[in-house]
Amino acid sequence: QVQLTESGGGSVQAGGSLKLSCAASPNIFRSCAVGWYRQAPGKERELVAIIRSTGSTTYGDSVKGRFTISRDNAKNRLYVPLQMNSLKTEDTAVYYCGACGLNVVSTSYWGQGTQVTVSS
Repeated sequence: QVQLTESGGGSVQAGGSLKLSCAASPNIFRSCAVGWYRQAPGKERELVAIIRSTGSTTYGDSVKGRFTISRDNAKNRLYVPLQMNSLKTEDTAVYYCGACGLNVVSTSYWGQGTQVTVSS
């Protein structure tokens, strides 16, 4: 059974930090790019950061220098944390983990999402 499970969302004040994590199983995801995406109310889902199986990364312009994506190939599943620093109110959104694609359109698998709220 394919599963992408996000955790770590919550509320924080502007300037603070949060760490999200995506647990991906089964092992088929080891060969896939895995990314974090977000969707704010009334807006389209957008790429936040993506990490390929090679370890190369791409970040959305609005988060460059503030967010860091990584991947950890554990025994039975893949973990993809997203460290978010210097959070801004405009980072408020539902954050989704997506796998096996390089953008919103091509991504094949999605998690259920986790809410991140940044207050001023």
